[in-house]
Amino acid sequence: MIERRLSDAHSRLVRARSELAVLDEQMVVVNEIADDTRLRALVAETPVASKEHDEASRQATVMMQSRRALVELIAQLERRQNELLDELVVGPG
Repeated sequence: MIERRLSDAHSRLVRARSELAVLDEQMVVVNEIADDTRLRALVAETPVASKEHDEASRQATVMMQSRRALVELIAQLERRQNELLDELVVGPG
């Protein structure tokens, strides 16, 4: 039973870490877009440029929030995995 839960926790941890790697790659692009639109908004000083920057900034903010949540999930899964390993090695506490 413990081995099955440990295997499940490990699988979820691997998936979450993979998702984090993809999200980090996407964030690089989104942050570059946000920076570019910020510069365009400063230079152009038009409502359209300002709106594009606002949208890009919002997207970057949402991605950062998603990243924080994913990092927290990874930490929880690591704790759970460690607890299960302790149970497996030491026995139920």
